[in-house]
This record gives sequence, C-alpha cells and structure tokens, in this order.
Amino acid sequence: MRSCRYLVLLCCLIISLVASAQRRQLQEARIYLKSGKNFDKAEKLMTDLLKDSANHSNKRIYDYWWQSVQKQYDQANERFYMKQKQDTAKFFSLVRQLFSIAFTLDSVDARPDKKGRVDIELRKTVARDMIGYMPNLFFGGAYQVRKNDFKKAYDYFETYIDCQRQPLFTGYDLSVENNPRMAEAAYWATYSGFRQKSPVLTLRYRNLALRDSSRRERTMQYVAESWRDLKDDSMYVATLTQGFMEFPKSVYFFPRLMDSYTRKRQTDKALETVEYALEADSLNVLFLYAKSNVLIQQEKYAESLKYSEKIIALNDSMAEAWFNAGTAYLNIALRMDSQRHKKQIRKMYQKAMPYMEKYRQLAPEEKQKWAPALYRIYFNLNMGKQFDEIDRLLKS
Repeated sequence: MRSCRYLVLLCCLIISLVASAQRRQLQEARIYLKSGKNFDKAEKLMTDLLKDSANHSNKRIYDYWWQSVQKQYDQANERFYMKQKQDTAKFFSLVRQLFSIAFTLDSVDARPDKKGRVDIELRKTVARDMIGYMPNLFFGGAYQVRKNDFKKAYDYFETYIDCQRQPLFTGYDLSVENNPRMAEAAYWATYSGFRQKSPVLTLRYRNLALRDSSRRERTMQYVAESWRDLKDDSMYVATLTQGFMEFPKSVYFFPRLMDSYTRKRQTDKALETVEYALEADSLNVLFLYAKSNVLIQQEKYAESLKYSEKIIALNDSMAEAWFNAGTAYLNIALRMDSQRHKKQIRKMYQKAMPYMEKYRQLAPEEKQKWAPALYRIYFNLNMGKQFDEIDRLLKS
C-alpha cells in the first residue's frame, strides 16, 4: 500500500517537473520574442517541446512557434526591402513554414475543451496576418519553377490552393472568382506535376487549372498526356476531343486524335473530325493530308486524290502528299479488271509514276515505301532499266 502511495507521489512529482520545465521554456521563448532577436532560439524551444506528443494539444506552444517564424520572416522581408543580402530560397521557405504552422495552430485552437466548448481565440489575428503573406507563397512557387525544382514548386502552389478550404480563412473569399491567381496557381501546380512525370499530381488540380483561360490549351495537353500515361484511353480521347473542339488549329490535339481513330480503324469518326478541322481552316495542309489519308483508308481513292492534288498546289515540298497521290492511282489500277481495262490500267500506272518518283526525290530515306511502289510501276510499264535498278535496291 505504501509502495503505491510512493508511486503516485513520484508520478505527481514528475508531472510537476515536466510542467515546470514547459512553463520555463515558454517564458524563455516569450523573452526572445519580445527582445527583437534570437527568434530562431525561440523556435527551437517550441519544436523541442513538440517532440513530446503530450504537448500537441497546447496551442500556446504553436502560437509561440508561429510568432518565432513570423518574426524571422519579417526580418528577412525587411532585408529585401533594404536591399541587403538575403537567401531567397530561405525567405520563401519561411513563408511556407508559416502557413504550415498557422494551419496546425488554428486546428488546435478550434478544438473543443473537456466540456465540449469551442473558444477560437487566435484565428482572427493569425488569419489577418497570413492573408497578407499569400502573394509571397505564390511567388515562392514561381521561384522554384525558375530553379526547375518542381517538387518544391508543387508544394508551394498546393499550399496556396489549400488556403481556400482552410477554416483559418473563414470569412475570406479566396475563390477563383474573387482571386484569379488561384487558377494560375493550379496551372503551375499542374505544370510542376507534369514536369515531375507524375500523372496523379498533374491531374489533381486540373479542373481549377482549366479555369485559367490564358493557359487552358497547355493545361489540356498536360491532362491528356497524364491520362495516356495512366492508360485510360477513354479519358485520353475525351480530353483530346475537347481540346480539339476548343482549339482546332492546335498542332497537339488534332494529330493525336486522328492517330487514335486510325489505330482503332474508326474512319467515320476520323472523317468527321477532319471535316470539322477543315471548317476552321480549309487551307491547312495538315488537315488536307489527314483527309486524304482517311479517304484512302475508306478506299475512296479518286476523292483522296483530289485532296493530295490540293496539298501539292499549296505546298509541293510535302513529300507525303506525293506518296498519297501515287498510292491512289495504284489502288485505282488494282481495282480494275486486268482483262477488260488493260489500257486504263496502264494509264493509271503512267499517272502514278511521276508522283512516286517525286516522293523518292523528296524522301530518299523512305525506301521501304517508294521502292515496292516503283517496282510495280516499272514492271507494269515494261521499263526494264528502271525496273532493274529498283530490283537491285530491293534485293540489297
């Protein structure tokens, strides 16, 4: 019985000593905060106290920690204004640390007491100061982007965006309607996620980032690439389609959408897409070439030929237009009855020849495409010398 009493007394003594040490450290920190110097020492005292989980509900410790970092930040900010030497990265790390501490402090401040009562004491004061620091939180992210440290950049922009949902800022309208920079921060977070090759991070704030109209096209590109990396073909195609409908002249969305339809042999969708594109720009050689390709896939060779000719008239250095035209003539010849239309077939080979020879001239490295075609042409036109040359090329 006596041993139990001694144990209780010992526990009470330990608790008393711990409480006394805690009060002493809080008092020492308060002295540092009032002195105008040694704010880092005040911070160290508080972070040491927080190593004990029993102190995690003590808002006074978090308050002093927040004040010690705030005063370090204010000193660094003053050095900038005075054009004195200041570590820029350190300065921005202080502002991000301030937000992290402020969010935790507010959470502890808002906890109900043992009787279930909530008395939020510090929110108004802390929020008033922190709202003024938000621009530097954004600029910290921009600084890390310039340094190509996209992991840190993402953390800054994510913290900035997170301010919208934090109870600390209750009563402040931080929505994108009132703060357009919120959408810009989401864009840079999306960009930073993309540069980290992380589809999950890239997609996290995509909806908010898409509200930045000046960067919407690029955001949609990053989103499309992320869905592709995640092997979500339906979302990839949906994003490409939306991007193409909004930006039909973009060099990104159209070719990838056409590639997707071509791989799946969805020629009707491909044709519908390219016709929409041509409505936006009827003289765009990429769109004309795409239509020429789709029509060849649909075996509409004569119609495809018209578009190849139109491309050549606009840009006679586009090698693939010459190839498509020659291919169209060769396929027309193949579809003819070799017994009934000998003259017409020969005529088709004669028409195909200059196109394939021009393609060879423009794209000599594409031997696997022009050599078999010229082989057929020279063979059917009985052009022995030319046929022998191609035959040797193919055998080599």
